[in-house]
Amino acid sequence: MSFFKKLRDSIASKAETVTNKFKEGLSKTRSAFVEKVEELVLRRKKIDEEFYEELEEILISADVGVNTVMELIEELRGEVRKRKLENPADLQPVLSEKLVGMMQGAEDSSLNMAARGMTVILFVGVNGVGKTTTIGKLAHRFKSEGKKVLLAAGDTFRAAAIDQLEVWGQRAGVDVIKHSEGSDPAAVMFDAIQAAKTRGVDVLLCDTAGRLQNKSNLMDELNKIYRVIRREIPDAPHETLLVIDATTGQNALSQAKMFGEKTGVTGLVLSKLDGTAKGGIVIAIRHELNIPVKLVGLGEKIDDLEQFDSEQFVHALFAGLIQKETANEA
Repeated sequence: MSFFKKLRDSIASKAETVTNKFKEGLSKTRSAFVEKVEELVLRRKKIDEEFYEELEEILISADVGVNTVMELIEELRGEVRKRKLENPADLQPVLSEKLVGMMQGAEDSSLNMAARGMTVILFVGVNGVGKTTTIGKLAHRFKSEGKKVLLAAGDTFRAAAIDQLEVWGQRAGVDVIKHSEGSDPAAVMFDAIQAAKTRGVDVLLCDTAGRLQNKSNLMDELNKIYRVIRREIPDAPHETLLVIDATTGQNALSQAKMFGEKTGVTGLVLSKLDGTAKGGIVIAIRHELNIPVKLVGLGEKIDDLEQFDSEQFVHALFAGLIQKETANEA
């Protein structure tokens, strides 16, 4: 059975709305990446050094990441020798199979929830990456699952951040615990936890300031927030999610490295994936860092936040080819 057919069969059991969201959200990356690979395959008659060089360029321009690309090309060379492949078209399913392999880790992409009692999720990341939007969308998601949700406005550095979180809170129909601009974020977290306990909240989503990742005072601030949360709920935060903007490509990878080292990040959220042709960064991040991608932002609407699924991701990228193979079978 071909890899594309296996992928198609696997996707068939998943929600069609989710499959369509991934397809639509990755359309720019599909044009910049897979359609260029298709064009290369049609143009080149054999798999030679020039073919590999062009493929390398396409992968790097889609922000798959130099280290990941070198490793991928090496693996493809091995498969070409092993399977005695000569026609470039035969390499496309092999490439997609390798990409799925690179993105699948041992970790689960589902969010880690408290076994009992309240779940606390802390959000970190630099300004402008879509952190507040992600919190609002996730609040909506939890609420639609019947959970009682509360938001903590821990980014006290900017008044706009508090206001923005309140707007999202209203959209999602959940309350926000806030202090005035410039107040101590750890004090906000303390008050939010007390309020959450009193109200019997299931999920507490905590925003934090997003000044540059190399500022030591920001890291000190985050450590203080951690200490306050742990003192009140010993096994919290249950997730520390780093939100990164997929449109920034390699810069997103360096942010993930910096934050991952310093803040005990347990998962990544890739926002604005629908707005970029650089979706290959997902492959680079997943492969080069041992941090699972948990959620992806695939649009502007309140329900355009999905759990990351490597099969859905690759299926969305190679949708055109899978469709062609299906048509040929018929």
